[in-house]
Amino acid sequence: MSTASKKTTQTVKLADMRVSGGDSVLVTHALGSCLGLMIYDPAEKVGGLLHAVLPLSTVNPERAMTNPFMFVDLGVPRLFRAAYELGAERARLVVKAAGCGSPIGAVDTFRIGLRNYAMLKRLLRQSNLTIESEAVGGPARRMVRFDLSTGRVIVKTAGKESVL
Repeated sequence: MSTASKKTTQTVKLADMRVSGGDSVLVTHALGSCLGLMIYDPAEKVGGLLHAVLPLSTVNPERAMTNPFMFVDLGVPRLFRAAYELGAERARLVVKAAGCGSPIGAVDTFRIGLRNYAMLKRLLRQSNLTIESEAVGGPARRMVRFDLSTGRVIVKTAGKESVL
């Protein structure tokens, strides 16, 4: 009889966030201009995934109050705080990012992907954190699969998978 625990897959929807321990796999789909941010503490095997849509909450303060995860400026700090509450430590965190692109067929007038990425970089710089690896920009939509038992992030783009 096996004592290995079965992993639980949790889907992180648009404008959502999940933080969990090593028995979980976090998955998000359709990262076009949206930011997919993954953070992981390898010692505690705690991590989280944020799927943010827009860079600044000031564009819709009412929506920001009801769903802060829609916005990079509010969602990113909440992701970090939630991971800390589960035992993650800032000094050990591994930070990865995906998305922030300009999907084919999307009107790029507002450059949402670029602005989401710029806001992320600004917030990380203020916290003296850096991105270890990323799959950002370009026209393709991405899917992310984040295994919290290992910290491994798989990004699927145009049918091809790669380790982030």
